Amino acid sequence: MSLTIPSPFSGTGPSAEAGGAPQSGGPKPRTYQVRTFGCQMNVHDSERMAGMLEDAGYLPADGEQADIVVFNTCAVRENADNKLYGNLGMLAPVKAANPGMQIAVGGCLAQKDRETILKKAPWVDAVFGTHNVGALPALLDRARHNSEAQLEILESLDVFPSTLPTKRDSVYSGWVSISVGCNNTCTFCIVPALRGKEKDRRPGDILAEIQALVDDGAIEVTLLGQNVNSYGVEFGDRQAFSKLLRACGDIEGLERVRFTSPHPAAFTDDVIDAMAETLNVMPQLHMPLQSGSDKVLRDMRRSYRSSKFLGILDKVREKIPHAAISTDIIVGFPGETEEDFQATLDVVEKSRFATAFTFQYSKRPGTPAADLPDQLPKAVVQERFERLTALQDRIAAEENQRQLGRRVEVMVTAQSGRKAGETHRLSGRSQDQRLVHFSVPEGAPAPRPGDLVTVTITEAAAFHLVADPTLEDYSLRRSRAGDAWDRSQADSCGAPAPGAGAGGKGVSLGMPSLPVRTR
Repeated sequence: MSLTIPSPFSGTGPSAEAGGAPQSGGPKPRTYQVRTFGCQMNVHDSERMAGMLEDAGYLPADGEQADIVVFNTCAVRENADNKLYGNLGMLAPVKAANPGMQIAVGGCLAQKDRETILKKAPWVDAVFGTHNVGALPALLDRARHNSEAQLEILESLDVFPSTLPTKRDSVYSGWVSISVGCNNTCTFCIVPALRGKEKDRRPGDILAEIQALVDDGAIEVTLLGQNVNSYGVEFGDRQAFSKLLRACGDIEGLERVRFTSPHPAAFTDDVIDAMAETLNVMPQLHMPLQSGSDKVLRDMRRSYRSSKFLGILDKVREKIPHAAISTDIIVGFPGETEEDFQATLDVVEKSRFATAFTFQYSKRPGTPAADLPDQLPKAVVQERFERLTALQDRIAAEENQRQLGRRVEVMVTAQSGRKAGETHRLSGRSQDQRLVHFSVPEGAPAPRPGDLVTVTITEAAAFHLVADPTLEDYSLRRSRAGDAWDRSQADSCGAPAPGAGAGGKGVSLGMPSLPVRTR
């Protein structure tokens, strides 16, 4: 559907045509900011939005008030609506004071709410859905030219997002989408209605994108999909995902491969074998549990039971003993009894998750679960949530204690911990994705983001590890990704960087930091 809605707020001020480079004495290029809510798929889509805007000549706002603000929204949680409309409300006076400013809303909530967004926030200039991310620059241009808000929502995928220009956030890691959409019918989830049926990319296209990232300096990729291990269903190869993992092992220079998220019902032994036998596939697995109660799993239409889930974990740990396993859990699903909740606690105790992303059930209009009887009182859900997070926090701390004395290889990230100013520690991710804060011994060379250090774990907390190595215990391996980081810094400030190595300007590759807390 496509609508044009007159709006007194639509930007009409002077601007560079299509955001392009300024002519001599002409207007300066327009700036943009993309604000992202939700899952890794949304983060990856935001990289596409930024890439398209820069391809059209727009520049990042870099701290100043942006001429264009794009919200890439989530619709999974109830407070997603409140968060969006609260942010839009705060921008209304900013836009009124800045003629020519534009606001766009895309993503899952846009796909769901459609014209409701323009009714609640008539100062928005463009609304687009999950299936037509590529329409963003044209909608902004049309809204500016016509002085009217533009709404364009498609019911099926227009262009596979991976064919669009991309502006990634870091040079050492990147998301690579292998599929979009989902064929499952989980009663609590609105994603299939908003992102459509699963569409798989061809393996050659995926591997070509990975190779391009590696050529630009990346040493880590995360394969991304709503249900990655069902990859291949569209072209009839049930082992396509395990074959893809093995093919990643043949890409020279690719040191770390991860994926998210699989579905327990479709998780097969060939994938476990590929993980164990492919050297650059990391010993880390995110396996969503959702509930440990078989009754609740049936009500959720999750086509596995707790015994199957635990069996998968046993097989993974048999083949990959040091694998760190994380999960998603929903507390307070309609009809969940105390007995059902205890079953979840029992499975969590047995599973020994390294970390868990725990959520209180959120009633979402348009999902079957929203109409189920026995919706639980908030107080009951909150109390169960607190018991679950206390249990998982204890298990996470115990599992991290087991890492004491282990030597781990850490890929250094650009982000540091909250106390980095006091501790003078840098941060990175171990092969099993645990967060490690480490110090550089006096007299030792400092790493760059993308470099790899090997250190011994000396302290453990529930949500991170610490390594304070001696000079003898500290080992640094400078990497191609570190060289790419140097080049990106030199390109951004116009100054040469030491150790930049040969090569032209690299692209910016995205790997957002992952949450490490359970609440």
